[in-house]
Amino acid sequence: MASSALTVDMMLVLGLVGFTLFMFMLDRLRPDVVALVSLVALGLLGLVPIEQLFNGFSGSAVIAVIATMILSAGLDRTGALNRLAVWLLRVSKGMEERLILLTGFVAGLISGVMQNPSVMALFLPVASRLSARTGLALSRLLLPIALCIVMGGGLSLVGNSPLILLNDLLVAANRNLPSGVATLEPLPMFAPAPIGLALLLVAMGYLWLVGRRWLSREDKGATPARTESYFASTYGIEGEVFELTVTAESPLVGMSVGEAELQKGAPLILALKSGNESRLAPPADTMIWVGSVLGVMGRREDVADYSQNNLLRMQSRLRNFADLFNPSRAGISEAVVPPTSRFIGQTLADLHLRKRLGISLLAINRGDQVFREDVRRTPIKPGDLLVFHSIWRDLAQAAESRDFVVVTDYPKDEQRPHKLWHALLVFALALGLALSHEVAVPVALMTGVVGMLLLGVIKMDEAYAAVNWKTVFTMACLIPLGWAMDSSGAASWIAAEAMERLGSQSIYLLQASIALLTTLFAMVVSNVGATVIMVPMAISIALAAGGNPTAFALIVALSASNNLMSVSNPVLSMVAGPAGYRSVDLLKVGAPLAALYIVIVLVGVNLIL
Repeated sequence: MASSALTVDMMLVLGLVGFTLFMFMLDRLRPDVVALVSLVALGLLGLVPIEQLFNGFSGSAVIAVIATMILSAGLDRTGALNRLAVWLLRVSKGMEERLILLTGFVAGLISGVMQNPSVMALFLPVASRLSARTGLALSRLLLPIALCIVMGGGLSLVGNSPLILLNDLLVAANRNLPSGVATLEPLPMFAPAPIGLALLLVAMGYLWLVGRRWLSREDKGATPARTESYFASTYGIEGEVFELTVTAESPLVGMSVGEAELQKGAPLILALKSGNESRLAPPADTMIWVGSVLGVMGRREDVADYSQNNLLRMQSRLRNFADLFNPSRAGISEAVVPPTSRFIGQTLADLHLRKRLGISLLAINRGDQVFREDVRRTPIKPGDLLVFHSIWRDLAQAAESRDFVVVTDYPKDEQRPHKLWHALLVFALALGLALSHEVAVPVALMTGVVGMLLLGVIKMDEAYAAVNWKTVFTMACLIPLGWAMDSSGAASWIAAEAMERLGSQSIYLLQASIALLTTLFAMVVSNVGATVIMVPMAISIALAAGGNPTAFALIVALSASNNLMSVSNPVLSMVAGPAGYRSVDLLKVGAPLAALYIVIVLVGVNLIL
């Protein structure tokens, strides 16, 4: 197959693809901003017709992603996973290997019908509860669960974003197929199920035979539900809670809470009473006056010295804050920052957590580093473990924004356990409709969303909050880039160039090369970006080599999730902080499994298609 000459449109599209990849790797702009820049550039350069430019936002793939996020939130509201934790403990009978494998298998199955990051967010508190009740270190639990979730995402076409995109990209490719080539048909919802099941079972066998030996038995991470001694040993947060009353002679009079906190030797200021109003997590700009009462935490001798130096009256008995500091109402918790968080790059001073959310940030755990003294000036990064003190109700409300995922098992408001069976029946109905092939998958999933809303499983505002709009926006903006690769002829040109240089190669070798290239792309850009760029290219290469274009496209969609060794995978970034994993831990366990992943995908795709 001779390659045609590069046209201006081809060069513009390839340049835009290169720019997008470079910006993703550079990580100077947020992925959704990069995707939006690419979308606008496509319109300004006329590479995609204006009437099609924003069709990604109404695409079935985007609607399916939104629906799965809302359905996941509905199941979470009913406490389904709390019951699951109890069931896992009972069935495993406290045996470590059985508990790890059973939890991983169940998480993998669930990830076949929910977005992978959503499943990991739901399983973080489940793992925390299991760790607290069994004494098993989180570092022994979280990576096996995360890897099984990634593997289980291949069980259906709604398990992860690349597979959700696949049918839309296949349909779009039909517009530019050469004459005489059969139309590419969309795949059924569970078409990749045999491959996904094989991936999940191989992952479990691998973790049982090999991977578990490489996971430390030492608890390097958090088991926050156990005792306060964990926070003392890990973060230096120790001592008791005291009340300090501000006298007329105190130098604190007229100071703000933020200024008082900056004093040398100042304890943690967790609460403030001014007049008749008491509140936890007072904003930094709240003023301290005569008669104000501070609720502070620290070692008795340190608090006593601070009280004496600042002419404060110290009370060890809580007269004003007894209700606020009741463990059933408030306490210390930990939360991990996902890669999609709006907190990333901002400091505590920028976020105003106490003023906006009623939450005090006590420390930041980043790998082997713990930031305490300079916590207000430390920019937050993906995977950071944040230590909060708050009222549980405020924490639950703040967590709905999905800017952090709480890993502590804490009492949550607005749980609706009485709606459990409603949620399960509606979820089963949605999957049944999708499997019937009589109803399109996005319509079937949205039917489930409507059912949960009408039955009171989830409220409309909660549904809005459940959607990770950053993910949705990134996907919707990148979809037209894939269309441009196809319609401009850039994908066909790359395929022709590749075939001309490779010569007559085995179909299997070409498939392996595409799987490996997609895997590498997914490690430096998002799995969505890798899918959008590689699927049109893979289809063109398949047509040039006489292969099955649907099989090549499915290999790309599956390989885009084969990032098992880097925190650029959102699922792995969510567990690295809580479990204390280092990059070498992820590489050591994930690299051999990634190689097995490619082999299983290649064999499986060629058997089923």
